[in-house]
Amino acid sequence: MYKQNLVRQWFCGLSPITCDGLRPAGGDRNSRWQKPSLGILCAAVMLVAPTVVNLPASQVMAQTPISQDLEAASFYQQGVTRYNRGDWPGAEYAFRRALQRDASLGMARNYLGNIFLIQNRLDVAIQEYSEAIRINPNLGEAYYNLGLALQRQGQKEAAITAYRQALVIEPTRAATQYNLGLLLYEQGQTAEAIAAYEQAINFDSSDSNAYHNLAIALQESGKMEEAIAAYQQVLKLDPKNSAAYSNLGSLMALQGQTTEAIAVYTQAVRQDPKNASAYYNLGVTLYNQGELKKASSALKRAHNRYQEQGNLEQAQKAEQLMQQVDQKIAQQKLQQQQASNSQQTPNPTNNATESNSQQPTQSVNSIDTSVSSEQPLFKPVFPGSTPEQAGGNGKV
Repeated sequence: MYKQNLVRQWFCGLSPITCDGLRPAGGDRNSRWQKPSLGILCAAVMLVAPTVVNLPASQVMAQTPISQDLEAASFYQQGVTRYNRGDWPGAEYAFRRALQRDASLGMARNYLGNIFLIQNRLDVAIQEYSEAIRINPNLGEAYYNLGLALQRQGQKEAAITAYRQALVIEPTRAATQYNLGLLLYEQGQTAEAIAAYEQAINFDSSDSNAYHNLAIALQESGKMEEAIAAYQQVLKLDPKNSAAYSNLGSLMALQGQTTEAIAVYTQAVRQDPKNASAYYNLGVTLYNQGELKKASSALKRAHNRYQEQGNLEQAQKAEQLMQQVDQKIAQQKLQQQQASNSQQTPNPTNNATESNSQQPTQSVNSIDTSVSSEQPLFKPVFPGSTPEQAGGNGKV
């Protein structure tokens, strides 16, 4: 279970923290092996799953000497070629033949680990990565991929140790910092997670997922202004990220920036017309601003979207708020009618005029006071404030 974000009590939920596609280290960096990301949606922040990073095939082949045994070197190169083609059985056969000729080929073990990781054979992958490290303790990719396999297996502390060791050898690998941030966040070490995400961004400032996860961690730490800035950076890099729009709007609403929040929510539903949380939050913010008719329209859309998604609990909440808004609208109409009638009532005598003019005024004031005192300020809902699980589609 991921740590719950405190703000989640106020919102539908932040979108899950995002994790990139998984790419095992030691293969082709241009060919990304991706699986669907595993996100825990509370109601809408997205955590990107880790990626396994591949070395370019040309870089692997350029390593000299691969082996003093020419036959072992030949099998190794065959394995790399087949690996890059996605021929896992052929690559496994070639790497094993290479290891039969030269058992000191640590990179061959690393490749075998990648193959088994892709096939979700985690126990065997961990064995191969461990053997690669035994052969070559300075093989940073093997520590990195070991961390990935352990993370997907749920061995979080062991994965953290492997990632930290990978960073000792390769301190500038952004993906390692990113995956480390995921695990630290899951372990409740929010400050350390923030530091890891910031390092990941230092090494790769184009990673919108790192900014997204950083924003969630900052928000949980109560650093709202910094979280807002991080979400804004997400949207610079990924202008169609409806979850970031929704979360940014919710933070702005909490900070009292209602006009900006309304604009952001409006953009969120333009990007994703099925974003029920954005419609709901837009309705809540408009309600708090006293724009009841617009609020009612947004809440109706939220109610319909929630029903379409099968989220009956949130649909019921939207319906209850709709009823409350409709009551306020009805009260306002009654108030306007009474005010209009008071102005049109004939005044036969001065005393009658004074009496009649005072009574409607008291009635209107009473209604005004009632509407004002009964209208609570609702807080927006975050669509899901927890990171996505590593081991799906992400940067491990």
